[in-house]
Amino acid sequence: MQIHRLKLSGFKSFVEPAELRIEPGLTGVVGPNGCGKSNLLEAIRWVMGETSAKSMRSGGMEDVIFAGTSTRPPRDFAEVVLHAQDDAGDELVVTRRIERGAGSAYRVNGRDVRAKDVALTFADAATGAHSPALVSQGKIAQVIAARPAERRAMLEEAAGIAGLHVRRKDAESKLRGAEANLARLEDLMAGLDAQIASLKRQAKQAERYTELTGRIQAAEARLLFARWREAAAAAKAARAAAEAAEARVAEAQKTVEMPSPWRAMNLPTGATMPPPTGTAWRRSPKSSMPRRPGFAISNASAPGSRKTARTPTG
Repeated sequence: MQIHRLKLSGFKSFVEPAELRIEPGLTGVVGPNGCGKSNLLEAIRWVMGETSAKSMRSGGMEDVIFAGTSTRPPRDFAEVVLHAQDDAGDELVVTRRIERGAGSAYRVNGRDVRAKDVALTFADAATGAHSPALVSQGKIAQVIAARPAERRAMLEEAAGIAGLHVRRKDAESKLRGAEANLARLEDLMAGLDAQIASLKRQAKQAERYTELTGRIQAAEARLLFARWREAAAAAKAARAAAEAAEARVAEAQKTVEMPSPWRAMNLPTGATMPPPTGTAWRRSPKSSMPRRPGFAISNASAPGSRKTARTPTG
């Protein structure tokens, strides 16, 4: 990978947008102490995905944002854009931007990506934030005093197999996560087996309940039908008896309402029916007056009364 341009804005001492061109051959930056020579190398490492604030000589990652001076206000963000060309000759533009309280955001060729994607991109190109090709201030002393494991890591980065190690670590992390998920799945399956046994018992009880409920409903339906049939027969018999009673009542009313000779003759109250036709008149032993057949003269009247009354004879 060939880096040919670097743009900085608000990064450490570069408060104003600045651009560094790296031409083919040897490019050097000369200046007094404190002019920002080391900040250029740190900007390259930062845009490549550096996450250690200590490696950036800062207390926190937001300390890379310009903090301001007595004559300049502090900036709210810092941005570094790296223009490079990969081994295939394709243009690669990597941008990292950090805002106060919002964290960092990465873009590769205008697309939003993750920090891990940026690290893999540079690792495949045998470079990166921790590449031995980037020798920062005090790095030589660290290389001399490095432990065997650290020297091995530097040799692997120089050999261009750092990307493979990154992918191996990523794969190992995924495998550990998969193993943890499998263990959790086994626990869940054991719990589900117990639930399945309980659900089977409940299903059998539900089937038994449904069967018994159907039988009870059928028996109740037959019982209600039998009661309805008995009630219908009793109602039919009652209707027949009522109709017979009504017929007898009607017949009795007809008998009572028939006209009688008594009423036809318009006889007074207390009189008796006259004898049949052809009965001779007879005299009362106490009176010489002839009587109408079927009537007698009676002197039984109220005390002090001289009126006589006719009483029917038998």
